[in-house]
Amino acid sequence: MVKEIIHISATDAASSLASLLERVSEGAEVIIENEARPVAVLRAAEPQGPGRLLSESIAIAEARGSKVTLDGGFARDVEEFVESHREPLTPPAWD
Repeated sequence: MVKEIIHISATDAASSLASLLERVSEGAEVIIENEARPVAVLRAAEPQGPGRLLSESIAIAEARGSKVTLDGGFARDVEEFVESHREPLTPPAWD
């Protein structure tokens, strides 16, 4: 099945974003152009799964020879590790 492909200028897309998103949710693909040159494509997002089950994570860890113990303190340990490696955001100074 060939999906609908909509070509639209950037100016027109900016003024009709809501209707374009509705068309995308119905299966269309929108190509936004600037002087007939494609600059962006709107298409439906890939469906996201529920993630990995803990049992799958444990099986993967064991298959890789991990010695990690996934006990009640595991989440706390991961959180402490992440916090210890956080760096403040220092965005570049723009001229």
